[in-house]
Amino acid sequence: MKIKVAIGILFVLLFNSCSDSKTKKTEKPNIIFLFADDQCYNTINALGNKEVITPNLDKLAGEGVTFTQAYNMGAWHGAVCVASRTMINSGRFVWNAMTIEKQLKEPEVQSQLWGNLMKEAGYDTYMAGKWHVKAIADSCFETLGTVRGGMPKQTKEGYNRPLSPEDTTWKPYDTAFGGFWEGGKHWSEVLGDEAIGFIDQAKEKENPFFMYIAFNAAHDPRQSPREFVDMYPLENISTPETYMDKYPYEDQIGCGKGLRDERLAPFPRTEYSVKVNRQEYYAIITHLDQQIGRIWDALEKSGKKDNTYIFYTADHGLACGNHGLMGKQNMYEHSMRPPLMVIGPDLPKGEKVDMDVYLQDIMPSSLELAGVEKPAYVEFSSLMDLARQKNNESAYQAIYGCYKNLQRMIKKDGYKLIAYPKANKLLLFDLENDPLEMENLAEKEEYQTKVKELFLELVELQKSMSDSLDLEEVFTAL
Repeated sequence: MKIKVAIGILFVLLFNSCSDSKTKKTEKPNIIFLFADDQCYNTINALGNKEVITPNLDKLAGEGVTFTQAYNMGAWHGAVCVASRTMINSGRFVWNAMTIEKQLKEPEVQSQLWGNLMKEAGYDTYMAGKWHVKAIADSCFETLGTVRGGMPKQTKEGYNRPLSPEDTTWKPYDTAFGGFWEGGKHWSEVLGDEAIGFIDQAKEKENPFFMYIAFNAAHDPRQSPREFVDMYPLENISTPETYMDKYPYEDQIGCGKGLRDERLAPFPRTEYSVKVNRQEYYAIITHLDQQIGRIWDALEKSGKKDNTYIFYTADHGLACGNHGLMGKQNMYEHSMRPPLMVIGPDLPKGEKVDMDVYLQDIMPSSLELAGVEKPAYVEFSSLMDLARQKNNESAYQAIYGCYKNLQRMIKKDGYKLIAYPKANKLLLFDLENDPLEMENLAEKEEYQTKVKELFLELVELQKSMSDSLDLEEVFTAL
């Protein structure tokens, strides 16, 4: 009799244990990561740019929390997106990410990457779109949609344009140029279709899912269907306040004619060429926005939305005519800051967080939501306490930025110091009073103490970043 009772108790315990395990498994939230390319923080209507049409991104902003001061650290070469994506998938700061990039195909290192960490946490993992990381995508995610390269193929007609209003050789809706149209359907639409297909399948499954949906938009060639371009008559596109026909240090900072991104518009810049580029930039963002809306609608129909967190960001920003620059290989706000929004069942709606963060903080945020203890090698910090308004202090005392050994930056307490070693030039901006970074204060006598203070802090920050560039050797006066 005692044996029967003992067996009965054991059976109940095992049943409860399995039942608890199953409950815990299904209680984990779904996580969707929506990743744009080359999208500047100020290209969303709800966040202040009334020229751009983004109803679905506006909805995301209204449904969750927007981090208004999110940054990318920079890059070790011209493909800034590679550095950004290596950082977010490995969890390492920029120079450590550069080091580990050479090891990303090794099984031990691949096991440490974002997708595999989520898989180990019990998630069905999905990836589609732009990968551009030296790791092998299908070794990081269980299910793949169409995986794309770094950018749609540009054509010679896509550069150095337009030279004048009569220069109409290249049109963003002409499918003959390939690019986003290669394969017959616009890449953003393919990505939307495939994401919806995965959500439709996932709604029938018990496991939580992690989706990594990486758009190539709004990268050049900035192509979209004609109806989207027609939403932006050229007379309604303003020239940026920071417009210049030539950036004075373009060659010393690696942003001259030798850089692919900068060759998209003529040298020197013209207001007309900048306006056309911005017209096409806004149009492809609005087209991307349409796909975001389709994914959102599919999530709502699936019945999974109430247990899903959505992260939206881009791998960096883009100049697109600001400061005489076209690319993202610079330390200005327009190129270092993407939008960053977080939506979830326990998060406030329509709130903004103004603390400095990095976009790569999304990776440890997802680990926290998945119940995964952050590995020691992950250097970025979770955003969730800030998003839930349980904390009002950034994890970072200052924001660091770099581009090759040609540019360095520190942002702290509302000021930004940029160093150009090859030009022996320092720039200081008061971001609170000069958010467009138009007045360099570095050579004004009353700001010399601030310049020296930030320079010394930048040197210390370099050490913590494993940055080997010796700024003190260049700027000996400081």
